Amino acid sequence: MQDAQPFHETGPLWDSIAGAAQLVESQPEQAEQRLLQLLDFAPGQPQILQLLADSRRARGDLQGAREILESVSRDLPDVAAGHFELGMLLADLGENDAAVAALSRVTELEPAHPQAWRTLADLLVKTGDTQEAARAYARQFESSIVDLKTLEQVAAPEFGHKELAEEVLQEFLGIYPTDLSALQMLGAHYMRMTAFEMAEEIFRRATEVAPSFAAARLNYISALNHQLRFEDVVSQVDILLRDNPEEAEYRAMKASALSAAGKAEEAIFYCETIIAGDSENPQYWRVYADALRTAGRQDDCIAAYRKALQLNPHAAIAWWGLANLKTFHFSDSDIAALRAELAREDVTDEDRAYLHFALGEALEDRRSYGDAFEQYRTGNALIRAGNPYDIDEMLGHAERRLRRFTTEFFATHRNLGCPSEEPIFILGLPRSGSTLVEQILASHSMVEGGGELPSLIATLRPFEAEHFDQADLGSLRAFGADELNALGEEYLKRAGAYRKLSRPYFTDKMPANFRHVGLIAAMLPNAKIIDARRHPLACCFSNFKQIFPFRQGPSYDLVDMGRYYRGYAEVLAHFDRLLPGRIHRVLYEELVENPEREIRRLLDYCGLPFEESCLRFYETDRGIRTISSEQVRQPLYKSAVEKWRNFEPWLDPLKNALGPVLQAYPEVRTSR
Repeated sequence: MQDAQPFHETGPLWDSIAGAAQLVESQPEQAEQRLLQLLDFAPGQPQILQLLADSRRARGDLQGAREILESVSRDLPDVAAGHFELGMLLADLGENDAAVAALSRVTELEPAHPQAWRTLADLLVKTGDTQEAARAYARQFESSIVDLKTLEQVAAPEFGHKELAEEVLQEFLGIYPTDLSALQMLGAHYMRMTAFEMAEEIFRRATEVAPSFAAARLNYISALNHQLRFEDVVSQVDILLRDNPEEAEYRAMKASALSAAGKAEEAIFYCETIIAGDSENPQYWRVYADALRTAGRQDDCIAAYRKALQLNPHAAIAWWGLANLKTFHFSDSDIAALRAELAREDVTDEDRAYLHFALGEALEDRRSYGDAFEQYRTGNALIRAGNPYDIDEMLGHAERRLRRFTTEFFATHRNLGCPSEEPIFILGLPRSGSTLVEQILASHSMVEGGGELPSLIATLRPFEAEHFDQADLGSLRAFGADELNALGEEYLKRAGAYRKLSRPYFTDKMPANFRHVGLIAAMLPNAKIIDARRHPLACCFSNFKQIFPFRQGPSYDLVDMGRYYRGYAEVLAHFDRLLPGRIHRVLYEELVENPEREIRRLLDYCGLPFEESCLRFYETDRGIRTISSEQVRQPLYKSAVEKWRNFEPWLDPLKNALGPVLQAYPEVRTSR
């Protein structure tokens, strides 16, 4: 090793410091010699002392590095960098209390030092001071916004490179696994990708890092909500309420979750409890109305919505709540109030959409079909503008998966899965009659109505990610009986968590299940599969008139909706050809025209004895959370079958998108 050059031969001070810095990692001993010479020229210079400590750390002399850093911190008490490096070194040495003291000094000097806050929080957890750790993590989250600006840009929706964004965020979290900003960004990324189970895991980690950080828990709750995990939502909201028992937002959230979980009476009791303490909160009255609707108490529901509007006439979601009852009729004064609300300039796009849809329902009821269509069109356009749904991506994804299932696949996988006969899968697009089919079956003494269960999607997500999301479009490899049986058993276990009655069969009417028909047939060969189908124009336009939870999906554009219906029909036609007779079809129009005949056919397919209660399905008392909750509590009526014809002059884009599916109906097979 060459002797270190004297200072005067290497140029100005900063050039010399830079030269020494380049040697710290590769030649720490030579770097130290140069730095000691520089200290003779500039005693106490902080950059030199810092690099000297780095060189000693690089050659394993941690105590020597500590002496230098303690000297820097003592001589320069207001320089944050020295305290920070000392704190990091003390943490490496396992001296947690001393490290906490050093890093606390850094945060006093530089309150927006994210790495100091993060490391301090980690150390506080180790020392058992979880309350201060939570505060430090929250401060880290606030301060790292600037520090993570580049990461934030990569993670932004407009960045356009989803895989790269995920890779960068995962890599960052591999280095800093407790960084709340990165966890929040990755969770939000998964939410945009509709990978809700993955988002749930990320947000759950964030709540473990900072249990008192409400924003992380609210995001966790959002991921659970998107998976319809409402009982889990209630548990998480209860945690928020422990810290803030009077927080109105959390109370309303709990009431909504109880209602969505099918616990209508518990939701009603909870709402009445919080209203007793604060009867002037319009939000409480609105969630109370939602709970009353689930329980079928329509008159009380309307009164509660009216009370919410009395307290807050600008509550657009309450106006939509009334319209969404479907059997409710607006008065002339209601219509005037809706128009007045829309005339206001300070209405948000979200509220404006609710108002347009509500006014559309009111005008349709008055037979002003052209004006009603314009209200629906405007409301849909507002929602579609902020809706990330990509119909091309969805249809392409479904097509790639569909090609994996062939005659050969089912020939080699016949009767290999779980033999249970308990599940009855009710497929069907929203507004197709699937809720009616479920209500009929749930009126049977041997069937429990499960509603829209998230169980199948949760069971199949990791399996499909491994086997279906690859570029190779060849046939599926052969699966063993054990593998398919395990999938079926896992589904039954997950679904069992939602079953409340000791009945031998249960229904699952999650709309997205149609994308998984092939695996349902393979992993549960004895499960029943029912396709609820309705006239394409009736079904699609009924979707176009509806605001769905979370405002995602194809229904906010007539062309997207038509293509989605056609895609659904092609998926079912594919499996009709591969598995003739396996799927039982219920056409809504035929069910309305001849209910007893169609209900008997349905029960025969399910292997159930006929029961008169199925004909009187509207008398069955059960919490119903879907849009059709009012209709299925009434006897069948024919007036709704042809309602779409009132809007036919404006449906040409939908007709063109449906193509041969529309032309063939009620024959449901396609020409593919």
